[in-house]
Amino acid sequence: MPQLLSIDQGTTSSRAIVFDINGEPLASAQKEFTQHYPNPGWVEHDPHEILKTQIDVAEQLLGAGKFDIAALGITNQRETTIVWERSTGQAIYPAIVWQDRRTAETCAALRAAGHEEDVQQITGLLLDPYFSASKIAWILEHVPGARARAERGELACGTIDSWLAWHLSGGDAHVIDVSNASRTMLMDITNARWSEAMLELWSIPWELLPQIVSSSGVCAQSHQLSVDLPIAGIAGDQQAALFGQACFAPGDVKCTYGTGCFMLMNTGNNIKRSQHRLLTSIAWQLDGELEYVLEGSVFMGGATVQWLRDGLKLIDQSAAIEALAAEVEHAGGVVMVPALTGLGAPHWDPNARGLLVGLERSTERAHIARAALDGIAWQVAELGEAMAADAGQPMSLVKVDGGASANNLLMQIQSDVLQCRLARAHNLEATAWGAAALSGLAVGCWQNRSELQASARQATDFVPQKKAEDIAAARRRWQDAVERARNWA
Repeated sequence: MPQLLSIDQGTTSSRAIVFDINGEPLASAQKEFTQHYPNPGWVEHDPHEILKTQIDVAEQLLGAGKFDIAALGITNQRETTIVWERSTGQAIYPAIVWQDRRTAETCAALRAAGHEEDVQQITGLLLDPYFSASKIAWILEHVPGARARAERGELACGTIDSWLAWHLSGGDAHVIDVSNASRTMLMDITNARWSEAMLELWSIPWELLPQIVSSSGVCAQSHQLSVDLPIAGIAGDQQAALFGQACFAPGDVKCTYGTGCFMLMNTGNNIKRSQHRLLTSIAWQLDGELEYVLEGSVFMGGATVQWLRDGLKLIDQSAAIEALAAEVEHAGGVVMVPALTGLGAPHWDPNARGLLVGLERSTERAHIARAALDGIAWQVAELGEAMAADAGQPMSLVKVDGGASANNLLMQIQSDVLQCRLARAHNLEATAWGAAALSGLAVGCWQNRSELQASARQATDFVPQKKAEDIAAARRRWQDAVERARNWA
């Protein structure tokens, strides 16, 4: 029985996982890489460190010689942007990460000039430094000679999937899949083509851009690995998780708890325009057909726990947050708004700042830990409320995955504040499995999605243990704290 190799390039680590065709992980390897914060609000990665760590972990699995790999799938941190030389493959500037806020003023100026409505209509996105377009424009503006070189066709740009596909293929493939392309703010989501209007708005030359390809289909060969494999599936991490959770029907919802938290609702072939400041993106393209999602993004999910670990030294390991928070029944009136990189949906406020309020002499470490979990859950609850309002019906089920979803206390808090059932995936690696499944579908491991869906399993359900009226006071404290965080400057 053949296996599938998934490359899962995330915000803090590079991973590789081998799956069997039933979605069970057989082996994995992982390496963290360095986070760079050169200025307040700036977040960068070394593209070559990303590439090296990703190849290293893939080779750890391939070098064992134990697997018969049928195809390779790639999933990646989205929006993170790289510009590199076509002749050498060398990046001309560090990767500007999706969390980076350096272009907030540029986006605000375009919004003030009245461009947001056109941006939203064409791309499904809102004017925010989160997305790739302003990052590419910044590099062209600030790296000497970059714009002229781009216009001469000497440079290439892309998101992390483009960077990996280029190097794994030895420079043969300059591609980006539709799901990642839909997060650049440069693509027309109605036809999955680069938008001339958006390229003009951001002054980005056509010559830089990769070819847009389907999410499932052979687009390159991995010549730079010890085993030459077809690169047959590519999807941004959140769309990959949606696919990995078998959210194939319109109305299906999943939330991934990783560095950030990302809630997506499948809307099928319908381009649903949010009335509550959510985003419209492409889920995937299969057999030439586009399917869409509504999405809400929280920038500080698991990253909140990492900050408690690395910044405040409150805990030694991220997993310790659950036991510490469980030492108290509630946060004792403490509220944390984890807006350390601004607030995402539905606020879209890059100038918001993190806030910890309600401290008393009786406040202990456990109260702060509990407030951190509450803060993650309330941010996600805001996404759920906006999504339910756009859908016109209450949310009854959310499929959850990602590393932080292993925290049972967080999941119970989440069920309570969302007031709906959560179903945690049997395999928390839904993102990596989604990329593997897209590649397997392309090479015939299954005839269709129905066959694939039969392998999906849920492990644990969480149902609300508190009524809406029981959490009303906590909701008011949260809303008040958010307003304070937004008006801090």
